[in-house]
Amino acid sequence: MNEYTYPILFGVIVGTIARAIMLKTDYRQYPTYLHGKVIHLALGFIAAGLGSVAVPAIMEKEFTAVTFLTIAASQFREVRNMERNTLTELDGYELVPRGKTYIEGIAIAFESRNYLVIFTSLVTTLCYLVWNVWIALVAAIVCYFIIRKFMSGSTLKELVDIEHHEVQFDGAGLYVDNIYIMNIGLPARQEDIKRYGMGFILSPKNFDVRSTIANLGQRQAILHDISIALGVYRDSGTPALVPLIKRDLDDGRIGVFILPQNKDVDKAKKVLGAVPVLENAIRLPSESKANKKGSGKE
Repeated sequence: MNEYTYPILFGVIVGTIARAIMLKTDYRQYPTYLHGKVIHLALGFIAAGLGSVAVPAIMEKEFTAVTFLTIAASQFREVRNMERNTLTELDGYELVPRGKTYIEGIAIAFESRNYLVIFTSLVTTLCYLVWNVWIALVAAIVCYFIIRKFMSGSTLKELVDIEHHEVQFDGAGLYVDNIYIMNIGLPARQEDIKRYGMGFILSPKNFDVRSTIANLGQRQAILHDISIALGVYRDSGTPALVPLIKRDLDDGRIGVFILPQNKDVDKAKKVLGAVPVLENAIRLPSESKANKKGSGKE
């Protein structure tokens, strides 16, 4: 064994543990257990090895060896494509689909977490070589908090106020509060909706949030998450029983109509509040130059 053996081994172990920490299967059951997790743990181990070996390569002035990091980047982009293609294929069989925006967000997360593993392994191996194992352990703990920060994005409860409203009919029109949802002409379907339907109003806390929750991909993510968590009263070929979200064009509120199998208002509010805010859906119109100039004149 040479002087690099233990630092590299330490970096690989810490990096693999970091990937295991970031690999979480929740109520959405993705990644799947067991084989889905095995795939991503194996990729995390490879990423940890790449990050650990890069430091000794630089110290030995083997700069050409560092070019394999660019190859690794292209390989991890394939991870993103793999996740996107897999989830897109599976989405056609969901009663309430995730939607393309949600799928793209998941695919980006799987790619980026491999880069976090490389960063963790590289930093801890460097600290081990420059100082000692104790400093490397401190660096590993710091990296852990960095990872936790990057893992936790915004949730819907930070952006909107959530209120429960009973669904109601005005003739054949279905409404949540004063927001029109859809037209239901069959009396039997109206009875099903009165029995199983629930309505919620999501009111944006500021002007920027209006644009974010108006995004169709974000709306689909809301419907998918709550349908997975609480179940959904529908089957294929029943278009009248499809959960929907519609927008109030005047104030930007959105009305959520769902048909959960578990009709629990408090639990539904918690699920709605925990829905992730998709990166691709975030809009900040107040940050535009036009709006800033306008506010300055006022």
